[in-house]
Amino acid sequence: MSFLTTHHLYPPFPAGARTAPLVSVSLAALEAGDAAASAAFFAACKELGFFYLDLLGSELGEAIVRESEELHALQQEFFRLPFDVKNQYGRPHLDPFYAYRYYPKNIKDGNGNEVISESYNLRKDDVLGQCERLACHPLILAHNDLYARYILHCRGAVDVLLEHLNRHLELPAGTLAGLHRLTERSGDHVRFTHAPPLPPIEARAPGGEHTDFGSLTLLMNWLSGLQIRAPKTDEWLYVQPVPGSAVVNLGDALVTFTAGLLRSNVHRVAPAIGAQAALDRYSLVFFARPEDKVVLRRLKGGLIDKQPAREEPPEMTAAEWIMGKGTGTIPSVYTAENGLEHKLGNANAGLVKAAA
Repeated sequence: MSFLTTHHLYPPFPAGARTAPLVSVSLAALEAGDAAASAAFFAACKELGFFYLDLLGSELGEAIVRESEELHALQQEFFRLPFDVKNQYGRPHLDPFYAYRYYPKNIKDGNGNEVISESYNLRKDDVLGQCERLACHPLILAHNDLYARYILHCRGAVDVLLEHLNRHLELPAGTLAGLHRLTERSGDHVRFTHAPPLPPIEARAPGGEHTDFGSLTLLMNWLSGLQIRAPKTDEWLYVQPVPGSAVVNLGDALVTFTAGLLRSNVHRVAPAIGAQAALDRYSLVFFARPEDKVVLRRLKGGLIDKQPAREEPPEMTAAEWIMGKGTGTIPSVYTAENGLEHKLGNANAGLVKAAA
C-alpha cells in the first residue's frame, strides 16, 4: 500500500517486547454490517476492552488516518512553542481540564533544563462553536477546520461502534446514540501529548495507571509506550502501533451503563523502548463521552437486565465524573470486576478496592 502514515519514518517496534493480544476489527466491515466483524468487536469489548480498529478500506477511516497525520505534524509545531507561550493556555488558570498541561519529570536535560511531559486538550464544543470558546493559541485557531473535520470523522466512527454495541446489548434502537448526541455539550475532546526521551520505566517512579472516564477512546500513536494490564495476570503488556489502525478502548461510562458487561481496562503510558526510546513520543487521542447532563447509572433493557446486582459508583452526571477524574478529585480507576479502585503509589503492587 502507498504510505498513508509516517510510521515508516521511525525505528521499528522492538522485536521480543511482550505485547497485548488485541484483535483487529475492520471499520469498513462494521459499516457494511458484517456479522463476523461485529461479533469479534463485541467480544473484544467484553473480554479486554481494547482492540485495533482497522481504518483502511473505509472512506471514513482513511479520512481519519490522513487527518491524524496532519494533526501529528501540528502538535509537534505546537509543542515547540516556548513554554511561557503554551502555558498562557494552561490549567488551571484557563480551565481545570480543557487546556495545556505539563508534568515535571524531576530530571534535567543535558542543558540543565527541567524535563517535562505535556498535553493539550481541545474540547469538541469549542471547535464546533457550541459554547463560548476558551482562549487558544493562533496556531490552533488557524487549523480549526482540520480539528473540526477530525472530530466529525472520529464521531462518525464512534457512532458506528455505538450502533453495533446497542444491537448486541439488545437495547431499544438509538439508546446509546441518544446519550452521545453530537449537538449537545459533552466532554468529547482531542488531546495532543508529548513526552521527551526518558529512562526505562523500571528506573522511574511507576504509576499513571488509569481507566478512561468516557465511553470510547480512539488513539493514534507512532511509537511504543502504551501498556495495558493483563486482566488475569496483572502483567503490563505493550500495545504495538499498527499503521492505518486506531487503538480503541472502552471507558468507565460504558462499564456503568452495562452493569459491568463491558470492560474498561487499566492502562498506562511508559517510555518508549528499543531504538524508539531515543525519540520524542507523541500521540493523538480522541475521547468520546456521554453528554454532560447524562447521569451515569445502569441502563435498563436487553442483556443489561440479565446482569447481576453489583455495587455501583455514586450517581453523578458525566460532566461531574469527567471533572472529578480529570482533575484528580476521584483518584481511582473503575473496572468491571472491582468497581471503583484506589490507585496505589506503586503500580507494580496492583490495585485495591475502595472501601465501601
